[in-house]
Amino acid sequence: MRSRFQLVAGVAGLALAALLNAAVHADLAADLATPSRAEEDRARDAGRKPAEVLAWLGIGPGMTVMDLVASGGWYTEVLSIAVGPEGTVYAQNPPAFLQFRDGFYDKAMAARLADDRLPNVVRLDKDVHATGLEPGSLDAAITALNFHDIYNPPTGTPESAAAFLAAVQALLKPGGVLGLIDHVGDPDKDNASLHRLDVAAALPVIEAAGFVMTESDLLRNPDDDHSAMVFQPDIRGKTDRVLYKLVKPSEGE
Repeated sequence: MRSRFQLVAGVAGLALAALLNAAVHADLAADLATPSRAEEDRARDAGRKPAEVLAWLGIGPGMTVMDLVASGGWYTEVLSIAVGPEGTVYAQNPPAFLQFRDGFYDKAMAARLADDRLPNVVRLDKDVHATGLEPGSLDAAITALNFHDIYNPPTGTPESAAAFLAAVQALLKPGGVLGLIDHVGDPDKDNASLHRLDVAAALPVIEAAGFVMTESDLLRNPDDDHSAMVFQPDIRGKTDRVLYKLVKPSEGE
């Protein structure tokens, strides 16, 4: 049985953690409001809640992090601001992905990083299985709104999703964090065409990857019935989304 002292200490620890998260959130929210970010990027903050998400994940100044399947780099820039000049952000994209839409994401990332405007960002146009980085070199990573493509046929499979998670875990330090965000799907619909994730089906794959997992409801939206394609104007930016914090166990855990 836990002593009264242990219970009080536990409650105090939770309260302190909440205060620290709130402070990190407030500081980052102010930093993200900078006019140096594109107006279109800042307009997405209301739906994506980046300051709250990164505070909950524990991503902050001085960290070495990776934006997995970074696309045009919206989260890359958010992470760049969050980790600050002493941190490093790897913007990772598979080479094949950069060829989509006549190189749209390749051009978008190049424009975002032009003139060294994000000097703490390293562009990494390599598959996650062949980054060339030392194992255990990342404090954190995030994959936002693309795990469904790694899991769903025809672009992915449960096996490719498991391999992706294993590759990321190898890059993380013990205690390192992977933040996973995705649109919630409907098991009775074609989630590949809707660009959504059947969470109930994918969850065993995520759980089997060996992380310590917690979930936040920060990005949940009960008004989304999971039936619409996520790029439809009436739902874009307002989908119901899962947010998982996947922590690589420390040695002995």
